[in-house]
Amino acid sequence: MSLTVLMNAGPWLEVPPAGYGGIENVVATLVPELRRLGVRVVLASVGNSTLPAEERVHTFGTGQFAALQRPYNQVCGVAQAHLNMVVRAVRERPEVDLIHDHVEAVGLGTLAAMGADAPPALHTLHWDLAKHPALYGAFDGGDRVRVNGVSAAQLARAPEALRAHSVGHVHLATPLAVGANRRRTPDKGEHVVILGRITPGKGQDLGARLAHRYGFPLILAGPVGPFHRPQDLAAADDGARQNPDVRYWHEQVAPHVDGDRVRWVGTVGGRARDELLATAKAALFPLRWEEPGGTAVVESLALGTPVVATARGCLPELVTHGQTGLLTSAEEELGELVLAAGLLEAGRCREVAAARFTPAVMAARYLELYHRVRGLAGIPLVRPGRQRVDRLAASLGSDSAG
Repeated sequence: MSLTVLMNAGPWLEVPPAGYGGIENVVATLVPELRRLGVRVVLASVGNSTLPAEERVHTFGTGQFAALQRPYNQVCGVAQAHLNMVVRAVRERPEVDLIHDHVEAVGLGTLAAMGADAPPALHTLHWDLAKHPALYGAFDGGDRVRVNGVSAAQLARAPEALRAHSVGHVHLATPLAVGANRRRTPDKGEHVVILGRITPGKGQDLGARLAHRYGFPLILAGPVGPFHRPQDLAAADDGARQNPDVRYWHEQVAPHVDGDRVRWVGTVGGRARDELLATAKAALFPLRWEEPGGTAVVESLALGTPVVATARGCLPELVTHGQTGLLTSAEEELGELVLAAGLLEAGRCREVAAARFTPAVMAARYLELYHRVRGLAGIPLVRPGRQRVDRLAASLGSDSAG
């Protein structure tokens, strides 16, 4: 049976995003594969999204990410305005069979408040579930609203009330994994990459210190707060330091960035990002938090670059120690592991990515969850073959009565 799914990507960035955009990249990866499986998609995003879908709806013409840097009382209506549009779109489209939501906190609360007449809903949790304890600790979505995680480790940290609504986890995917086992590995350089938003949980300051101590060249690639280019951050006034990530950069990372041993290149996307990762000796993840999903991890493996990381969060689920990367629970060991990463085979990383982390694998798993969520909401799965039998039986009964 073909499903119509309203996919709520949120109001923050266009889909696909022009640069960094974790959730938006997940949606951009998932939707094309769902459509190949016969799912009709109504995409709720912003007006300049270009991802093909059966229909697109929006409140804001462009992404509102920059608004997140403003005080709460100035920005609190953005997500609510977007969710109000989503509710209206669902009510105007009775053909929507399921809502798949990706908007942190307010998305889940809105889904639960929609009432019993609304379609079943799946809310994907992309973040640290230690957040929002008042919401997650007492959440009740009844039989209609379910959640899924992006790793088993993430869900293990969920409050009991939230975990009771879980239908499991789905690891993230990357288009780079398609045919990765057949891709030629480019010549490796000596550089190491930390890819991702520069923020305390990602540990870029630790990575920079290790680079100086162990003598390997390190490239930091990712935004600092709202700033995607070094020149933009350099031109910002002192007020920018109100952003905690900007403050972290100035106080703990920038002192180690000398333009030689450690460089920051800003946000890198497309072919430039792929080349940077594919030619790296290793992708370093000196984590100080429980990483829930690990998009950059699966991208690194798909490009044949082994991962060196703190064994936190989802990392042990994604990386096989000694084969596709090197993991440790001790920060002080990371430098030595970076030096040893050259012993791992790029081909093995790509083989694993091609088997585990393709968009097709992720979409097939989500389609299973969609049917499960609908079943838990009391909507039986009617297969096309069964429908044809029922129509035939009704027709025969009508003929007999005549």
